[in-house]
Amino acid sequence: MDWATWFGTDGYDVAREVLLRGFAALTIVALASALAQFPALLGQHGLEPVPRFLARTSWRSAPSVFRWRYSDRLFRAYAWVGVALAASVVVGLAQAGPWWVVTVVFLLLWALYLSIVNVGQTFYAFGWESLLCEALFLLAFLGSTRVAVPVVVLGLSRWLLFRLEFGAGLIKLRGDRAWRDLTAMYYHQETQPMPGPLSWWAHHLPAWWHRVEVVGNHVAQLGAPVLLVAPQPVASVAAGVMVVTQLWLVATGNFSWLNWAAIVLALGVVSDGVWARVLPWVAADDVAVGSRPPDDVPVAFAVVVGLAAVLLLVKSWRPLTNLFSSHQLMNASFDRYRLVNAYGAFGSVTKDRFEVVVEGTRDTGPGENESVREPRWVAYEFRGKPGDVRRRPPQVAPYHLRLDWLMWFLALRGYRDPWGSSWFDVLLLRLLEADRPTLALLRRDPFRGERPAAVRAVLYRYRYTTREERRRTGAFWAREEQTLFEPPLTLAEARHAVG
Repeated sequence: MDWATWFGTDGYDVAREVLLRGFAALTIVALASALAQFPALLGQHGLEPVPRFLARTSWRSAPSVFRWRYSDRLFRAYAWVGVALAASVVVGLAQAGPWWVVTVVFLLLWALYLSIVNVGQTFYAFGWESLLCEALFLLAFLGSTRVAVPVVVLGLSRWLLFRLEFGAGLIKLRGDRAWRDLTAMYYHQETQPMPGPLSWWAHHLPAWWHRVEVVGNHVAQLGAPVLLVAPQPVASVAAGVMVVTQLWLVATGNFSWLNWAAIVLALGVVSDGVWARVLPWVAADDVAVGSRPPDDVPVAFAVVVGLAAVLLLVKSWRPLTNLFSSHQLMNASFDRYRLVNAYGAFGSVTKDRFEVVVEGTRDTGPGENESVREPRWVAYEFRGKPGDVRRRPPQVAPYHLRLDWLMWFLALRGYRDPWGSSWFDVLLLRLLEADRPTLALLRRDPFRGERPAAVRAVLYRYRYTTREERRRTGAFWAREEQTLFEPPLTLAEARHAVG
């Protein structure tokens, strides 16, 4: 049919596979993170129990399949179903079938992950959660290899990439003078939520390089996104600029799957012709299953794609106006289904790094015939966040350590902030109970599964060691105690505090 020549294209077969398989792989990572952490954080005996959240909220505010019934066992069953569905896309099985198979698989993944995010409370209050939900819904309408790639869906994927990058660029310029005077990267590697193995070395690069990093960030987030609407190969070059900057962030930090999602979206901009020039062994024929005419667009597929496109375009109005608002929102969702969202990161740069170190002791205090002595406190070690000053920061991303990230916000925003108070109280209680699922979230339990007599939390200021300090001590960090963040708590006191 004539309309099929503008509805579909045969020049982005590789891009379609990159988008579908890339986000399916990221969904597997997200679900693996949920399987390992969700029950301890949000399960029936978690730090923020889902049943309690469901009892005080409505479907209208947070739609989720778990409103019909929640149990930790049922959650794991749903998550494993999601892993199986996503794996079918990674290996290319879903794409080999009719167009609607991809649609059904991705809509099921979207509904499943949306259900998790909408009951995830503090531990799922991250921009990349909404990003994954939005991408899963959008990519459901790319179709299988038996149909032409819908041009409108490719355009909407670029619109998503534009909001992700351009929104982050604008929020930086509006939010902190350090991005405008090119000094932001003097601090970022040291104060970012979860540094990586190369972050210490990146921090000690010359000051002129850090200024170049900020300029490069502005080019990638404010300049390159505008060129996404340019003809090929200009759009592909712009996408390549974004990929390079995102890979630098991957190498020097841990931002869950945010950077990888941006990379996948950017690679989805590259046309088959550009792929053939850059990587001659990559061709659409290697990806496509069977043969089809370039104008192969079933009417039902066109109708479904058209309706989805209209819905997403209508919902794009508020994110669009948000971009150019003087009160720009960062990482905001404008509807309960997280279909079209606002994104952004590091609207302000933290200049000093503070860490909450949780400690326990087995000492119960002096007896009647003992002299007064101080208890011996030993630290619990988290998997990702800084603790032991001699430990090299680990590479974690694209995996997401949710408790570690919340501990960064806890130190940054203060104990009585809504981000921290309630769940942290429960965390201390679980440590006093030697709760096995909670201890499994940690890298090291100094009491090897036994109950401590008391726990406390100490606030430290951390900084990277200098090159000379690193040579002399072998430590990556130096720290200075600031204050007692939480005074010593016994099990009875913690139970009373939680209520």
